[in-house]
Amino acid sequence: MSSSSALSSNLILQILSRLPLKSVARFRCVSKHWASMLGSPSFKKLFLTNSLSKPRLLFAVAENGNDEDDMGINVWRFFSLPQFQNSYEKSSSDTVAAAEYHVKFSPDNLTINHYTNLKYFSCGYASGLIYFHGCRYQGRPVIYNPNTGGHTILPQRYSYRKAYSFFGFDPVGKKYKALFMAYPCGPGHHRILTLRDGDMRWRKIKCPLRHDIKSDGVCIDGVLYYVGGDLSGYSHVNKSHNVPTDYVIVCLDVRSERFTFIYVERICRLINYKGKLAVIYWEDDVDIHELLHFEDDVYTYYEGKVDVGLTNELHLWVLEDVEKHEWSKHAYTWTDDKFFRHQVSFAGSTASGEIIFSMRKYTCGQPFYVFYFNPERNTLRRVEIQGFGEGFKKPCSVRTFVNHVEDPNVNDLELLKSFPAPFGDTDSSGTDTDNSDREGIIKRPRRRSIKKKV
Repeated sequence: MSSSSALSSNLILQILSRLPLKSVARFRCVSKHWASMLGSPSFKKLFLTNSLSKPRLLFAVAENGNDEDDMGINVWRFFSLPQFQNSYEKSSSDTVAAAEYHVKFSPDNLTINHYTNLKYFSCGYASGLIYFHGCRYQGRPVIYNPNTGGHTILPQRYSYRKAYSFFGFDPVGKKYKALFMAYPCGPGHHRILTLRDGDMRWRKIKCPLRHDIKSDGVCIDGVLYYVGGDLSGYSHVNKSHNVPTDYVIVCLDVRSERFTFIYVERICRLINYKGKLAVIYWEDDVDIHELLHFEDDVYTYYEGKVDVGLTNELHLWVLEDVEKHEWSKHAYTWTDDKFFRHQVSFAGSTASGEIIFSMRKYTCGQPFYVFYFNPERNTLRRVEIQGFGEGFKKPCSVRTFVNHVEDPNVNDLELLKSFPAPFGDTDSSGTDTDNSDREGIIKRPRRRSIKKKV
């Protein structure tokens, strides 16, 4: 390549790196040379360093509740704003930020119910895409791009009692996969699905450990993690402290689809902390999945915790050695009369290590906050988020995701074409048992009440 051609190519890459990913994808069709340039590691690095691709906070606001009258409502709205970097450098402890509205997601003939009952709803995030798995009777799993509105409807999965499933990304093979974990005390098999154009099937996957689900999942460098409760009946010991434990971190290598396990001392949540798996919990945390086994609404439980003191005791364990299961453990204590830990959820952490908490609900006319906690300085910064709008008739559940960027590793136009996958389940051979909507007609499942289901 001549120097002038190289200069021209570099200029093209500089220009395209400042465009939204959806626009970039269209230029792949110009020629093989352009497709090669836009798929190169150098362009991906350039794109991710561009100001348009810096990490953002992403908010998924669910308008529907868990009342029977809301069974047909399936409206989600997505907002985002840039994450603060080194927020402790600001002079004021409080800040106001405006969220940018992205898109309203309410597809015709498709119900994505959101239930605050832990047994009936799963929501995952991996490499720019969101995964929804609604209740066992009505909801069909959906993979959705909150930036473009593109989505793919997955084959329906009936779940006995609990609808736990997870979402991961293999950065080597550049493939998204959904993991469905069957209820351990009921019928059915664990399944896994690879997101491919026109060829999506739930395949059986074996897990050597019988366990219950205790947390949402987090995917880090191609490994999907979540907390489980060991139901194998054997007594396990945490080797680092010689403490008996029934809690285990389930680790799935997304590429090889193999499970491994790390035992931990207590119930906890998982976050990505500076590229490493981290365990995080409050000193007074309880096993909410066990405590609310027969309850409908996790939010009602948290809203009733009004007697919590102002002193916050936060514990953070960072997995430093994956093979030896060695952790560095940290504890932080602070007092703040504006921070109520049972009203917020762990959203994750920034690249610099600040831990972000977000309110669980948004109520029209009332302030909505996120909090940045800096472990190194033991400082807490409150940010009021404005811009969600005033049209919500009742309080809305909010899911907050950190470090959201458009990922150039995936061509959205190829992966998400909004086509319906087969509606029926698959048998043990992987063959469809119902091809009723292959021509693109999605049948709305028969509505049933789940209020009395346990």
